[in-house]
Amino acid sequence: MKVDKLAEIRRPIEAELNEYARLFAESLTHEDDFLGQALSHMRRRNGKMMRPILVLLAAKAFAPISEKTLRSAVTLELLHTASLIHDDVVDDSGERRGQASVNALFGNKVAVLVGDYLLSKSLHQAYLTDDLRIVEIVARLGGTLAEGEVKQLANIRQSVATEEAYFDVIRHKTAALFAACTRLGAISADCAPATVEQAATFGEIIGLCFQIRDDIFDYYDDETIGKPTGNDLMEGKLTLPAIYALNHTNRTDVQTWVAHVKDSTATPEEIKSLVDFTKGSGGIDYAHQRMEELRKEAAQVLNAFPDEAVRRSLAAYLEYTIDRKL
Repeated sequence: MKVDKLAEIRRPIEAELNEYARLFAESLTHEDDFLGQALSHMRRRNGKMMRPILVLLAAKAFAPISEKTLRSAVTLELLHTASLIHDDVVDDSGERRGQASVNALFGNKVAVLVGDYLLSKSLHQAYLTDDLRIVEIVARLGGTLAEGEVKQLANIRQSVATEEAYFDVIRHKTAALFAACTRLGAISADCAPATVEQAATFGEIIGLCFQIRDDIFDYYDDETIGKPTGNDLMEGKLTLPAIYALNHTNRTDVQTWVAHVKDSTATPEEIKSLVDFTKGSGGIDYAHQRMEELRKEAAQVLNAFPDEAVRRSLAAYLEYTIDRKL
């Protein structure tokens, strides 16, 4: 992301974001030497803080940011971080966004326990909001994210790949998390139920676009992304570009590549062939088209947000999500 775009997104919440960063760092601190090392590694991977930014912007669109808003941002980021640690164990991944994963550095047993520890810290932060609605949303979200992972594993075993199944998975994973960001932001601002649902819809659309864009990355070489071209296919995952291309061809060789992807016997040459076929058959273009459709839906929802400065930031956030390079 360009610095000016990031600055534009953060501008209305710069001071509050610094306070969030302090609370988050505090939650990833422990006096125990070994656990402290693992948590310190997680602090260094803090990144652009895009999910906390979304929580804070969703709140500030309707009211001043409160401690409840800050705690909501921390609880969601802790839950998200825990889910990534567990995902890396499940996927046997050695890297996350170009940096060593917790399981690569400390082993699977420690990684699972660190993830569990962060889940506990997440629920404690939700408790500190003193709002049972927030506690319930966070508790349910953990289950939803896990359900999404199970659905994804089940899809790998299915012989037919459908767009409907793909969206069902990402609604339970990435979209659910982003919807929770805007939902909790609006709740922390004491918005009416209808407004909370409107905010959640905007967040869900952001999440759908974020995942589609993330999946597109898998069809191009870029070591800074943290995963090589075709990594999803090597794991048996057919994402939107490949699903579109697959469902618009009768070629038997393509069907064979897909069958090998799903039973984990695909060779590097078959993976490359499927990547090239997907790109040459309009799969990437179709994924961009779906994001454009979602962009228009999000713009309609955004019109109802009253604060003009925050609306501009959220619009910039949406543009970044769709156009980002990483």
